[in-house]
Amino acid sequence: MRDLSNLHTFRLPAECFDFVEVTSADNLMTLEPQEPWYLLGEGSNTAFIEDFHGTVIHNALKGVQVDELPEYTRVTVAGGENWHELVSQLRSMDINGLENLALIPGSVGAAPVQNIGAYGVEVSQFIELVTAWDVEKRHWAYFTPSDCEFGYRDSIFKQTPGRWFITEVSFLMPKKWHPVTHYAPLNELPEPVTAQAIFDKVIETRRQKLPDPTVTPNAGSFFKNPVVSIEHLKALEPKLPGVVSYPVSDSSVKLAAGWLIDNLGLKSLSVGNVGVNPKQALVLVNNGQARGAELLALAQEIQDRVYDVTGVELEPEVRLVGAQGLINL
Repeated sequence: MRDLSNLHTFRLPAECFDFVEVTSADNLMTLEPQEPWYLLGEGSNTAFIEDFHGTVIHNALKGVQVDELPEYTRVTVAGGENWHELVSQLRSMDINGLENLALIPGSVGAAPVQNIGAYGVEVSQFIELVTAWDVEKRHWAYFTPSDCEFGYRDSIFKQTPGRWFITEVSFLMPKKWHPVTHYAPLNELPEPVTAQAIFDKVIETRRQKLPDPTVTPNAGSFFKNPVVSIEHLKALEPKLPGVVSYPVSDSSVKLAAGWLIDNLGLKSLSVGNVGVNPKQALVLVNNGQARGAELLALAQEIQDRVYDVTGVELEPEVRLVGAQGLINL
């Protein structure tokens, strides 16, 4: 048995039956994991609810390569690299584009799985190629952006959990950079806006709003921002004046899940030692010695109460892992 409490940022007590750390691609070709298995990066978007009755396969691959092309800079990164360290390294090299995604926790290999995004930018905008090992069928696979089937916090990798171990991600960073500042507080930055200014403001804002998981264990934004029809939004406005939304298409909008939780008076909710973060209602926190059952109970209570008032179903963004694998709420 291997203790998992320090391998996921919610730090719930859990163990796994077997543990494999992948430090080279050669490790994968001889890998014969005990079923079930779970692919783990830095554990910032995972919560182990209970002991996992299988093999945890940990991505510890390292390496960054930068190649100059006429109109782009190609950056090829091993899946086990830390995401924010990559963003910081590129910023120091004056390679722009990822600054809006600064301080997002997790590994590079997890970025395409979730199609991470923030402040109007998604990682899929810059991905050229994802290299992965098919754990089920034991062969290499190479995914272009269209192959990845990217959506809002979604991808083919997320749709087929446990199958694809991402070893490498190649990014194409345009040399002609254009700032993305239409989300607050970036829209308040003075002109001319620089990539460094965006990078600094994103870090400042995230540190103000989000608890440091090394101090207060958490897994970041617990719920996705739900997408609803414009008709649904109009029906909500009389009962929830000022409801925060962002356009997605001509017929749909994205609602701010944190705003819904906050304005329905759920910020003070807790179950046992798991509670809603008082600064950012979208984040659930471990207030000390929390158990997986407490996290599930609080998440379900929030889902039920939001649905009862709004008819909106909140879907967890965090991957919840039980004894046999992923748990769906």
